Amino acid sequence: MCSYKFKKQGGGVVVDISSQSVLSHINGRPVLQPYNNSHKKNNTCNFKISPPPISPKIKKVNVLNTNNEKIPKSSPPISPKIKSPIKKVKNDSSFMIVEVAGSIAAARREQVANMQVQRKQRIAHYGRTNSAKFNAAAAVDSTSREAKRCSFITPNSDPIYIAYHDEEWGVPLHDDNLLFELLVLTVAQVGSDWTSLLKRRQDFRDAFSGFDAEIVAKYNEKKINSTSIEYGIELSQVRGVVDNSKRILEMKKQFGSFHKYLWGFVCNKPIKTQYKACNKIPVKTSKSETMSKDMVKKGFRYVGPTIIHSFMQAVGLTNDHIITCPRHVQCATQKPIAM
Repeated sequence: MCSYKFKKQGGGVVVDISSQSVLSHINGRPVLQPYNNSHKKNNTCNFKISPPPISPKIKKVNVLNTNNEKIPKSSPPISPKIKSPIKKVKNDSSFMIVEVAGSIAAARREQVANMQVQRKQRIAHYGRTNSAKFNAAAAVDSTSREAKRCSFITPNSDPIYIAYHDEEWGVPLHDDNLLFELLVLTVAQVGSDWTSLLKRRQDFRDAFSGFDAEIVAKYNEKKINSTSIEYGIELSQVRGVVDNSKRILEMKKQFGSFHKYLWGFVCNKPIKTQYKACNKIPVKTSKSETMSKDMVKKGFRYVGPTIIHSFMQAVGLTNDHIITCPRHVQCATQKPIAM
């Protein structure tokens, strides 16, 4: 076998090759091979193996940052400081946190505060809570606003229609003949307008004997036909008025009077509403639907929920004058018209 030793000489390594091996060059590389089991004494071959090249040293360069501190060039870059929207203000011995004006947090807090104020106002307006502050502010605001009639009264409205709004509409009624009259007029108003109907009001009174239910209930077929022809009222409407007069007499026997039957639906107190505009007033309500179903069950004709709601407005069962209308408060405080 071949034995060899490594010795350091100078900057290289010396290989001492001896015993049954010889150094040859194959493809430019030194290779150990046997030499026919014969060798010369002290036959050595020295060659140097150069060490791997040493990479040049990297000089560290110091760079000054924004705070005049030395940092190595190879260190990662430092991100610029972001200014906080909150600053500390020294107050006596403690620190008080104050938001910088114009920051996102300050704007968000202001928006949430405004939303909460608006929500409280809405809740107070619709009556779900009783806010003394809001009610006081609303009272001051209502007194400062200009008094305006309901929006269906315009400068072009007929004086007879304006008088009806200012004197009758929404006034609580407890007179059976007037209740019967307004029920008939409300039914006749369908497909027409109140101004034209109010101008013919006296004709209706003459046609139905001043709306005395006991007299109208005795109309026979001949009287019904002559009334329709003489006063220009549809025959079906005349028949409906006669049938309703009979039902009113039944209510008088059962409840003592027609008005007691009607006012029992609202517990003998007008419904108070707080509408700001006429377009917010519904055409029917759950109360008018309940009242309509009961009247239909008792045999009344032409008493749908929309007609009954209009009838309730006319006779003061509900006060649907808008809050800016002077009649809103007047109808609420006015004494009811009794028999």
